[in-house]
Amino acid sequence: MGGSDSEADKSALKEKKKLQALSPIAKPLAGKKLSKRTLKLVRKAAEHKCLKRGVKEVVKSIRRGNKGVCVIAGNITPIDVITHVPILCEEADIPYVYVTAKEDLANAGATKRPTCCVLVLPKPTKGELGEDEQQKLKTEYDQVATEITSLAASMF
Repeated sequence: MGGSDSEADKSALKEKKKLQALSPIAKPLAGKKLSKRTLKLVRKAAEHKCLKRGVKEVVKSIRRGNKGVCVIAGNITPIDVITHVPILCEEADIPYVYVTAKEDLANAGATKRPTCCVLVLPKPTKGELGEDEQQKLKTEYDQVATEITSLAASMF
């Protein structure tokens, strides 16, 4: 009985530390449910090679005109590393959302290295997916994109 209480306390403390480490520009911040769904989408996109990782790749992809959903980590220091990414996303009409930790984003993106931001593309850059896989990814992508757009709209 006592062990489960300490586990709950540890997870609550860990969550609190994540929220304290957030940068002041981390808005719109995904809630628990949207964050979980977004990271699940990132995981699937990584499996199907529909993902651009890191600031440099994301910026290059946005400038080339690729559309997608941009997921940015909220606990990046120094903050100057990612301050231009939301502006580029807004100019290109790309929905973007912040998640609490770069470590979570890296785990979902199938890398060991903490990742600042990722761009989830609706279809792979090279090759083609099977019809079933493409449809599953597209429905999940659309669902997350609409939720992020509504979250951003409620903010302004």
